[in-house]
This record gives sequence, C-alpha cells and structure tokens, in this order.
Amino acid sequence: MTEFIREGSSLHLRNSHVSYVIEVLEGGFATHAYFGKRLERFHPQSFRRRYGLGEQGSFSVQNCALNHTPQEYPSYGLGEMRIGALTVRAADGTATCDVRVVSHSVEEGKPALAGLPATFGGEAKTLCLELKDEHLGLSVTLLYTIFDDCDVIARSALIRNDSAETLSLERADSLCLDVPDSGWELLTLSGDWARERSVVRRPLAPGVQGVYSLRGASSLIASPFMALCRPEATETGGEVLAAALVYSGSFAAEAERDSRDCVRLRLGLNEQHFGWRLDPGESFQTPEAVLAWSDQGLNGMSAAFHRLCAAHVVRGKYAHAPRPILINNWEATYFNFDQEKLLKIARTAADVGVELFVLDDGWFGKRDDDHSSLGDWTVDRRKLPDGLDSLARKINALGLKFGLWFEPEMISPDSDLYRAHPDWAMQVKGRTPIEGRFQLILDLSRGDVCEYMYHAVADILSSAPISYVKWDMNRNFSNIGSCQLPPEKQRELPHRYMLGLYSVLERLTRDFPDVLFESCSSGGGRFDLGMLYYMPQTWCSDDTDALCRCQIQWGTSLVFPPFAMGSHVSAVPNHQTGRTTPLNTRANVAMSGCFGFELDLNKLPAEELEEVRKVIQRVKRLRETLLYGRFHRLLSPFAGNDTAWLTVAQDGHEAVLMLTRTQARPNTDPPVIRLSGLEEKAVYRIEETGETYGGDELMNAGLCVPLAWGDAASVSLTLKRVDA
Repeated sequence: MTEFIREGSSLHLRNSHVSYVIEVLEGGFATHAYFGKRLERFHPQSFRRRYGLGEQGSFSVQNCALNHTPQEYPSYGLGEMRIGALTVRAADGTATCDVRVVSHSVEEGKPALAGLPATFGGEAKTLCLELKDEHLGLSVTLLYTIFDDCDVIARSALIRNDSAETLSLERADSLCLDVPDSGWELLTLSGDWARERSVVRRPLAPGVQGVYSLRGASSLIASPFMALCRPEATETGGEVLAAALVYSGSFAAEAERDSRDCVRLRLGLNEQHFGWRLDPGESFQTPEAVLAWSDQGLNGMSAAFHRLCAAHVVRGKYAHAPRPILINNWEATYFNFDQEKLLKIARTAADVGVELFVLDDGWFGKRDDDHSSLGDWTVDRRKLPDGLDSLARKINALGLKFGLWFEPEMISPDSDLYRAHPDWAMQVKGRTPIEGRFQLILDLSRGDVCEYMYHAVADILSSAPISYVKWDMNRNFSNIGSCQLPPEKQRELPHRYMLGLYSVLERLTRDFPDVLFESCSSGGGRFDLGMLYYMPQTWCSDDTDALCRCQIQWGTSLVFPPFAMGSHVSAVPNHQTGRTTPLNTRANVAMSGCFGFELDLNKLPAEELEEVRKVIQRVKRLRETLLYGRFHRLLSPFAGNDTAWLTVAQDGHEAVLMLTRTQARPNTDPPVIRLSGLEEKAVYRIEETGETYGGDELMNAGLCVPLAWGDAASVSLTLKRVDA
C-alpha cells in the first residue's frame, strides 16, 4: 500500500518496504532527509541538527552553507560548491538559480511524461513538488512516484519558463540524491563491444567518479546505472542503493564524495551533449530516473528492478507472453544467401521445434556487404526474386513465424536515399562526414526524416506476415550537427534525436501491436530502460561465446530480468572468440534468456541435432519459469572459476539451476552451491537425478553439483517442489 504523509515540514512517501522523506525548510528550501527502509514516523530534529539547519523556522540561505546541505534539486550559483542538478543561464548571461518550494500536491497513479518513455501503471502515488525562482521566472515541478509492488522511487523534473525572456538550460539532471555518509562502494557496469556490462566495484574516493556516455546511445562502454553498496554487502545480504535512467542517449551517472564524507548521486543527460533554449512559455521534461533500495544485497536490488521492468516498464502483447524460440541466419550465411539457402535452414529448424525464423542483414537494396544501401528499404530481388511476402509465407507454411532485421536510423553514403537527401544525414557543414561502419546517422531531430523512417519500416511490415523485428544501430555520434536546426539550437540535437526516435517507436509499436520488437545496437549498446519501454527484449551482446556470456548475462541481470535478454546458441568455433564449447554448455547459458540459435543447423551432426531437439523441448516446458521467474545470482564469474544462478517460478513450484565451470582443474572437489529463493520448509526433487532435499538444506548446507570432465563443463538441473 502506498501512502503520503505530511507532518509539519516533512513530506513522506512510503510503501510497505521503503520511505522517501523531504524536509521543506523555511522559505521553501527542499532538502533530502531520508531514503531507505520504511519508517513509521520521521522526526526532523536529528536531521536538522546533523546539518546545522537549526529549528524549524530559522533557516535562510544567507546563514547556511548550502555546500554542506542535502538538497533535492540543487542549482548552480547559490553558494553550492558541489556539482548540482540544474544550471540555467539568464538572458543577461548570468547563471544563478534559486528554486524554492511554493506548493505540493499528490496524485493517485503515475503520470506519463510527454514524448519520453517512463514507468507506468499499478497502485502508486505521485508527489508533485512545485518550485519557483521568482527572479528568473523559472518553475520546476519535481515528480516522485512510489509503487506499491516494488521498492522503487521514480523521479523526474519538468522545467518551465514563465518569464518574458529566453532562458538557457545547461544542465538538467533527472535526479540528485544526497547520502549522509561515505561508507559505501560504487558499483557500475562497463565494457565494450562483445564484453558488455562487466561488473566494476570500487571504494568511493574523495571527488567525482562514475560512468558516462558521449556516444548518442546509452552505449557498449557504460550503462546508465550506478549502485552504492555497503562494503559488507553481498548478493544475498547488506544495504544497496541504486539508480537507473529510463533513457537511451548520452548520459552521466556520477557519485561525488565531498569534504564532509557525504555522497551525492547525480543521474541524467550528459551536459557535454546537452543545451536547451527555453523561450517564454516553453517547458523541458527531463528523462525519468528510478531509485531502488535493498537490505537484501544485490539480489534484493535486482528483484526490485526486475519487478519494475515486468510491471511498470514493458508494455504490450509480449510483456508477459512466452517468447518464441528463434533461429537467426546471420552467423549461418552473413550476406551470402538466397531464398533456397534460407528455406533449407528453416526446414531443419522447424523439424527440431524452432518457432521463428529471422532474416538478418542483406535482404534490401544492393547489400552484399556493409558498404552500401542503408536507407534503401526495398527488397533485393537478386537474392529474393519472389519478394519478402513469398518467402515469409513459405516459412509460415513450415510452421514458423517470420522475422526481419532493420537498421532504420542509419544511411549509407552509397545509397539512393543519400543521393536524394544528403542533408538528412547528421553532419557539420563544411566538414567531411565521419563514417562509422561505412555509414552515417539520420538526423531524427527533423520531422521529415522521422516521417520517412516510420513509413519505410511500416510499409515493409505491412507487405508481408512479419512477426518480429530486430532493430539495430551500429555506430555512434560524431560530427554532431543538423542542416535544419538554427545555430542557437545545435546543442539540442542529441536529445532531439532521441525524442524523434521515441516518437517513431511509439507509432510503430502502436500500429503493429502483434510484432515482437527486439532492440540491438552492435549487440547490447542500447540495453536500457528507455528502449525496453518500446521493445520488450534486447540482444544482449554480439558475443555468443558461452563463457563470455556468463559474465555478460550476470552483469546485465543486475538491472534487467531474463525476459529482456536475447541469448542464443551459436556455432563453434565461436565467431567472436574462436573457442569451442560443448553444445549443452551453450544451451544451458542461453536458456537463461530469450532462447534461440545463431547457426546453420544443417551443419550439425545427427547426434547434436537430436540434442538440439531435446533442449528445445525442455526450454518450452520451463519457459515461463526461465523468463518470468525470480532470478538469483549464486556464483560470480567475476570472482572465480564457476558461474551459477537459479531461476525460481513466481509461485515457487519449480526452479532451474545453471552451473558452468570455465576451466577444468585436476584434483579438485565438485562445487557445493548454496541456493537462494526457495521455501525453507518445502521439499524439492531434482528431476535429472531423482534426489530430494529440503529447501532449508539446499539454501544452508548447499548442493554438491557434479560436473563433466573438461573445460567449459556445465549442468542445468530442474527442481520440483513436492509434498514432504
């Protein structure tokens, strides 16, 4: 149950597990008082004494150092020496801003954010805190939403120019959170292509630290997420406070430890890629950020995010539906295919139980390699003489659905579209365009480009029975300029690009509600809550090597549930690492996500093809649990030789354990794993062995799991709850 309580100068949001408290000082100054475990009441005396704020009614900016005051939305220029959340430059060139609380209200439910993805639905309460700088004529509405079913606070800011002069935003963060001590470690997710979302945990040093993206995408390099963990916090115990951004573009996620050993978390648009002119009467909405708190360690934090994704982020038909087991032709054929080659793969796939065939890059324009044709979304009749509709219907006749790859945000210089509209590409006039992967980026700040992109995709989706779209983006921003925006608005381009993209995705997902959209950006380069709002799953990484995927999927699971992760079995030697791993290892890791294949099944020996058939049958039996169960990390691939995780059905009737060992070592004992998330008094039978154990035994004494001999050995076990 969500509640809002006002007691004197305190504004208190809470549900059954967490509380968020704002203390409003005399004159309307909004300070952050508390976020954490649910409080029955909040008394402000101790809080005020801690920061030298005096008794209620005695505060003023003139006699208090804001540099040592916890603030809800600190602005630049008012005696605050730390990095703040808001910087506004007035028409006279100065940048002092002083926003004070003038009123507050509480709404039932969760409001939408204009033009942006945002959390939604469920029993919730939203506190609307109205602030104003009377001198500037600037108004800020801070939104705080608490849900009844997850330990999360959603935050954003709406900034309005109520003056008669133009104001310029130079920074507008989504959240700022001041934490009263520095007894934490900072956890972030970093990496690169084919090694996304590695877990990095480090002590908090004095100064500013964190992660960011200047790539026009949330990026392969860093995720728009950060967590503060108590040094003793583990997967199953200890306090964790985390924040994630519902946004897919350039961002900054930073923690600043100050001279008083307090910590400020800031999350929002990267100021290097941001600037916004607010003419009189105009407003700017920041992206939304979500805060999670747990006293049950990192698994507790993840459970809050996973619940948020399932109940308040993913929309549409596939929010809770079984995801089809697919086969993608990319690593089987690359650009070298024709209709018969595709149908041969599809026939074998249908025979072993695959449900969806996906045609990847190379079906359009004159696309024989990655040098041309992006933007020319017409079928290449050299490869598919009968067109997409004929191919899709032939594949449907085999019992398979049909899916298609797009990269609609890009344009090849060698394309009919570029020759007709060179000004549609993002570029700086007078400078040679910088190509990445032989392509440029369409300027989605332009309405005409967005209209073109919508119809280019919609026309193809209307032309054939297409059930799935893999939406790719294979390069990042450079030469950031628009041929259409005036000089004073060029700094708005990165964010306007995202607004344009979101508008197209909103139309497409509304007009094609039966299509399953999967996001991809050179793999997991745009794996964020913003894209998940439109596309219920994301291709986790172009690296399909099972051992690499143990780390990639482990890191991804800190924020995202299994149903959001595209995870496939690929050929060996692996195309990214050259490593050969057993088929059952590749399958065990891949089934902890949206399961599929990236290979030519016709090249497998008969015994492996039969193994594929049995794996598919097992995944279909366990799909509900694997995708939508409660995910528990057990043994970290970043800490040792073994990786283990357990997925427990929401009703607890079954669980699936996955264990993979990277390297075989002589003269060692088999691992003993303490499971998590089971019912202590229940009895579980392991289907593969017939053994029975108590839930308390499995979680406290642990389970000894035998592994096969050799490197990259793996076991997947199914636990069924039975009567004692």
